Amino acid sequence: MATNARQFMLTEEGLKQREEELEYLKSVKRKDIADKIKVALSFGDLSENSEYDEAKNEQAQVESRILELETMLKNAVIIDESDLSTDVVKIGGKVKLVDLDSGEEEEYQIVGSTEANPFKGSISDECPIGRAVVGRKLGETIEIEAPGGVIRYQIVEIARSK
Repeated sequence: MATNARQFMLTEEGLKQREEELEYLKSVKRKDIADKIKVALSFGDLSENSEYDEAKNEQAQVESRILELETMLKNAVIIDESDLSTDVVKIGGKVKLVDLDSGEEEEYQIVGSTEANPFKGSISDECPIGRAVVGRKLGETIEIEAPGGVIRYQIVEIARSK
């Protein structure tokens, strides 16, 4: 029975970052942890060896992240940003919104959930704003439920990210 693996939407930049992180974890971090374990083992009694426990926990976290990255890269769908239309908001594109109540402008790049970083202006297509704008056109008004009430935005610009 075939299973459908989850696809991960990535920009070219996001793909490169994930590949670099994976390479670092495999080539550098694994060796560092192996060295820590070796040193901790030299301390003797493992039952009271916190350095050994910490190194083993770190090893488990790194191996988990390696597996996560390998799965992500194996199931990655690369967004060809040069093919993006500026007619409709799509993953990989940028959108500029105006808050219709305050007049403030906000600009976001819409990315897959694994690349989202709101502090750098990248939001996921799965977050409330991302979900609301994907598929919408220039000039459309969107409404987003927020804890403080409904926020209304108008799409004032759609652009390619590069």
